[in-house]
Amino acid sequence: MSDGQVTIKLTSDEALVLSHWLEKLQMTDLRRVVDDPAVWAPIHRIAGTLDKALPELFAADYDQRLEAARQRLRPED
Repeated sequence: MSDGQVTIKLTSDEALVLSHWLEKLQMTDLRRVVDDPAVWAPIHRIAGTLDKALPELFAADYDQRLEAARQRLRPED
């Protein structure tokens, strides 16, 4: 972390599910969900980075891929 940046590693499933959730979050009124406007910039940056890194977002079977990723990430009962 010598350059003042933080690297976060996610699996493809984690990235896909998080990207979808962040997209939904950004479509809401962020002021109602996130009480500190200082948090908005990192939220948008993470979402933008994920958008660029995930070609699955533009796949015809995106919904199926997203649901499969969710299923794999859910803890078993």
